[in-house]
Amino acid sequence: MESALIELLGLIQMLLLIVSLIVIAQAVMSWLIGFNIINTYNDTVRDIYRLLNRLTDPLYRPIRRIMPNLGALDLSPLIVLLIIQVINNWIIPAIARSVLGSGLS
Repeated sequence: MESALIELLGLIQMLLLIVSLIVIAQAVMSWLIGFNIINTYNDTVRDIYRLLNRLTDPLYRPIRRIMPNLGALDLSPLIVLLIIQVINNWIIPAIARSVLGSGLS
């Protein structure tokens, strides 16, 4: 039971890493489009950008409802990355320690 939970926590950490990379890719791509370094006239760029937006919008939507509108500055990706780091660096290790600690008693 303990080893299965530890493996599940490792899988969750891997998924959080993938989500982090997707959030970073979407943020960088939005900056590149915003500064007109790349444009959405290219079909491939437009398709990738749409995919990244579809993947990240469900994460950003609750944060955007709470955060005040700062105009062109969107802090949603930063907050999502911060939440992922808290989960990865504090919550998951605490769960793993409690599971391993309870197994030693």
